[in-house]
Amino acid sequence: MQYGVFIHTNHKQYLGAVVSAYSMRRHSRHADELRIELIHTKDHPFLQRREGQQFLRGGRMATWRMEDLQSFTPLRFMPPELMGYRGRAVVVDPDIFAVGDIYELLTRDMGGKAILCRKRPGKESEPGHYATSCMLLDNAKLTHWRVAATFDALFEGRKDYIDWIELKDEDPATIGIFEPEWNDFDHLDGRTRLVHNTKRHTQPWKTGLPIDFVEADKFRLFPPKGWVRRARMTLLGDYALAGTYKPHPDPNQERLFFGLLKECLAQGIVTEAQLRDEMQRNHVRHDALEVLARTPDLPPPGEGFLKAA
Repeated sequence: MQYGVFIHTNHKQYLGAVVSAYSMRRHSRHADELRIELIHTKDHPFLQRREGQQFLRGGRMATWRMEDLQSFTPLRFMPPELMGYRGRAVVVDPDIFAVGDIYELLTRDMGGKAILCRKRPGKESEPGHYATSCMLLDNAKLTHWRVAATFDALFEGRKDYIDWIELKDEDPATIGIFEPEWNDFDHLDGRTRLVHNTKRHTQPWKTGLPIDFVEADKFRLFPPKGWVRRARMTLLGDYALAGTYKPHPDPNQERLFFGLLKECLAQGIVTEAQLRDEMQRNHVRHDALEVLARTPDLPPPGEGFLKAA
């Protein structure tokens, strides 16, 4: 059986992806048996070809921007193709970090399902949906996943981005649910296996930087606010008046990220010159070196970052 771990990313979240990949290796006793690699937007020109074009998202047209913080999301569906529709893969966002052994997820009983993930709870009148930010995939059961063709269908109005990202077009019988600790949303305790800094406003390596992503449309049920928001974006730009990234409310999650980054620097996986370049590009907070200097060393792998709650 082939096992792959894929972290999809773009230039804005590249450092997070590098740290994520390192965390997967660090915490797995079977790292040598795993294919662990990044899927970068720059290597898939079908994304760039659609720059500035309109695509269907949530029932209305939106503009595709490679500069958006999450322009990597279509690449969530690439691992089956990349592995020749053989073996198993875990695919994660670049803001997901291992504190447990990813091999345990890759080798678990999937109960005949093609996909395992977790459900994101609903909000107010909106129902919950599958969280594709972390998925375990049986590649042989996903031969219908052809990412470039599906991406093009968004711009032809034949497929909706939200339906794609939330697996609404997949047969529900082929999807199973894994435990929350394999995609722990901004929560870290002794049970966590993969912690996900999913609230973009508080990603620990972004604190103080200007917001550089387009908010989801929260005002579909109250159109006047949506009109005002879209008018502001049209007149002033996508990120105008969006504010800045805030500190993460859990200091342990900041400590985890910078502890991992500290080890990446010590091992030459990331150089100080690269880090300074990322800071200059506003991809990483400008006080990153100061934060690293006060970050304690992480415990050795296997000892657990935190004791079970």
